[in-house]
Amino acid sequence: MAGGSPPAPWGWAVVGGAFLQSGLVFGGLRALGLCLGALGGSFGGGAGAVAWVGSAAIAALQLGGPLASSLSTRFGARPVVMAGGFLTGLGFLLGAFATHLAHLYLSVGLLAGLGWALVFTPSLGTVGRYFPARRALATGLAMSGASVSGLALGPLVPLLLDTYGWRGALLLMAAVSFNLLVAGALLRPLDAPNESPGPARGRRGLRRLLRHGPFLRYALAFVLVDAGYYVPYVHGPARAHEVGCDERRAGLVMAATALADGSGRVVAGWLAARPAAPLLRHLFGWSALTGLALLLLPLGTSFGGLLALALAYGFCAGAVVPLQFTGVAEVVGAGRLLHAIGLMQMFESFGSLLGAPLAGWLRDLTGDFTASFLAAGAFLLAGSLLILTLPGFFRTSRGDGGKGGGHGLAPGEAPPVSPSTL
Repeated sequence: MAGGSPPAPWGWAVVGGAFLQSGLVFGGLRALGLCLGALGGSFGGGAGAVAWVGSAAIAALQLGGPLASSLSTRFGARPVVMAGGFLTGLGFLLGAFATHLAHLYLSVGLLAGLGWALVFTPSLGTVGRYFPARRALATGLAMSGASVSGLALGPLVPLLLDTYGWRGALLLMAAVSFNLLVAGALLRPLDAPNESPGPARGRRGLRRLLRHGPFLRYALAFVLVDAGYYVPYVHGPARAHEVGCDERRAGLVMAATALADGSGRVVAGWLAARPAAPLLRHLFGWSALTGLALLLLPLGTSFGGLLALALAYGFCAGAVVPLQFTGVAEVVGAGRLLHAIGLMQMFESFGSLLGAPLAGWLRDLTGDFTASFLAAGAFLLAGSLLILTLPGFFRTSRGDGGKGGGHGLAPGEAPPVSPSTL
């Protein structure tokens, strides 16, 4: 792909495939949160113990990022994504037959989470390759699939739980997750005759990123962001029950959050393509607003109040997502986008692994979710402040953030390669 423009019409088919994949991955993650909320005392333990299952799935998704990027570089995105879809469906299938909490850690937490990693990282990198000049918009459209699926699953999963119980709901989620194999088939590889990735080049790229100061600060920022970001998605249903909502209203709150999330992803991608300000300023603004919205969530003490605050949080949180992954190219250059996304996800897993269980522990300690949401909002604001330290944040002219230029080269490094050689 010499000129940097996506081949028509398959570039948009790739976005469609990534749309389906993000929907099945993050919709599955939110459905898992509702299923875990229905476990109650089935296996013993409090809210913190149950939250570790969802947190383990998120951590596996992110820790598997470098593995997914390496496998995708070696074998191509399509087979890796299809293998990930199979593992995800298998994890939910095995989880439906769990008889101990440890079984859920291994099946839904580890196996399904690793499958999600093999789906998410390669699909996102493929979208970036097809749309180097409009990466933020294409990424926002692709990742809005998570919100569409969340909108559908929010009211549907409580009905499934009422009808079939949590085991039946996990079985149905397994059947849905196996459709990732079909979505993965849409990730048509680009023709790149001069491409010679090889394991050695991949290892060199990872070593360079580990010595890249701005990238490490960027990754640390999202370790802190992720320590708070997922708390409303994991504990949102339990918070809704806490303020007196039944299963149906809790599902409506989560569905509304998902709708707002999808709108935020598309709007932020569209605004980031405007030349008004550097992309990193957009990212800082949205992440700071997300932290503030999270700090206000404890004020929602009724269904109406919680719904309004959940809408605000969902919109701002959704806006962060496409800018986070597009911002990687701003920091390191587009030539190392795939490896940088995988490595950043691995670092993020530490925040994700901490956040939801810490919120559950604070809930068990204090008796409600107020302290949990305040701590989560503080993590998000701290991560936002780190974005201020990145090169180019205060520059007055902005690049497109997607053509591989950027300002992320370490001293003595070669310029980034073209997007077609990712």
